[in-house]
Amino acid sequence: MLLAKDIMTTEVATIAASALVSEAIGLMRSKKIHSLIVKPRPSEKGYGILTEADIAYKVIAYGDDPKAMTVADIMTKPCIVVNPDMTVENVARLFANNHIHRAPVIKDDLVGIISVTDILSKGKWW
Repeated sequence: MLLAKDIMTTEVATIAASALVSEAIGLMRSKKIHSLIVKPRPSEKGYGILTEADIAYKVIAYGDDPKAMTVADIMTKPCIVVNPDMTVENVARLFANNHIHRAPVIKDDLVGIISVTDILSKGKWW
């Protein structure tokens, strides 16, 4: 049985909620990734997520300036998280039921990120 921890990506790009959206765009571009995990503030527990779709739908579509908005203004928080011991089948079902493409993998702390691409490319489906 394949588990989330077997196929997750362990190098996770993170950003602070207080960072500018323009900084997030630059980080995504430089790392060639589609999302960033937003670190919880010291007074909070839950992680957030910022995706390219968030930027396109909540900033660009309205002609807003990414240099005048923070990640906290547009991120999804709290975000759906995955336990590393969850089966890949259950992760896929979670993604389908919630219409998401990726989620942080949390076991007390951030240990990875899992995406639909991980499921399709690293799974043993054939």
